[in-house]
Order: sequence, then structure tokens, then C-alpha cells
Amino acid sequence: MLIRPAIAADAEQAASVLRRSIHDLCALDHGGNAEVLAQWLGNKTSENVRAWIEAPDRRIVVAEENGSILGVGSASDSGEITLNYVAPEARFRGVSKAIVASLEAYLRGLERTQSTLTSTRTAHAFYLAMGYENTGEPELRRTVSGLPMKKILLEAGSP
Repeated sequence: MLIRPAIAADAEQAASVLRRSIHDLCALDHGGNAEVLAQWLGNKTSENVRAWIEAPDRRIVVAEENGSILGVGSASDSGEITLNYVAPEARFRGVSKAIVASLEAYLRGLERTQSTLTSTRTAHAFYLAMGYENTGEPELRRTVSGLPMKKILLEAGSP
């Protein structure tokens, strides 16, 4: 498996991974509610993913194996991990862990001292295991409740 920066040609396959991951793996968060799913999936289009890939203030990565995209991740230059989704067939294969490690390395390269994110309930235990800690009460993002978290990446003044 290779973690690499996404390119515009990845947009369609990446959008499909995002949509399938949310639909199939995040049932704890959406509960199969069609309205919640429609709102969550609404911006997970090829066009939007292409725009995210081309945006200058973030990094989008994909996990690729044998020409197939198994996962998609994103971090803003300000230090927030904004996407970390895995294809249902690749769950529990280390894809999410590799994506997060890649994004954290990117943020360290920008000299960010911490990484922040808003976890779904589905992914909460995963992020705790990756060294993230809760930073507040759950907050409503769109129609899904999210858990704010952070991880120290560099001590202030560290190289």
C-alpha cells in the first residue's frame, strides 16, 4: 500500500471511497437515517473532491494498492485533519493509521505543534489509540455529532 498526494484524476474514485465509507462504516453516527446520510454525503462529489485536491491550503492523500484507492485523508495547513475515510473492503488493514501518520508528518513539516480533528463516534476509539485526546463536548456538525480532539505533534520550540 502506498500513501501519496492525491491528483485530480483520483477525484472520482476518492469520492466513491468517501461515500461508501460513510454509508457502510459510520452507521453508529448516521443510524441509517436517509436525511442525515443525504446531508453528510451531499458534498462528497467528484467535483468537490477535485476542488479539495487543487486547493492550495490543504493536503489530500490517498492510500493506493494495485491501482485502487483504499482510503482518503486530508489536513488543512492550519493543522486540522479534515478527512480520514477507508473503503469498507479495506477496513482493519492499517489504511487509516497510515493516512493519519502521513498527515501528521505533513503537519510536522509545516511546524504545527498539534493536530486537531473532529471525530465521529465510529472513529473515536481509533483516534484515542492513535494518541489523540478529547478537548471538549461533542458538537453538532451538519447533522452528525462530532467529538473534538487534539494530539501534540511537536513541543513548542522543537526542531
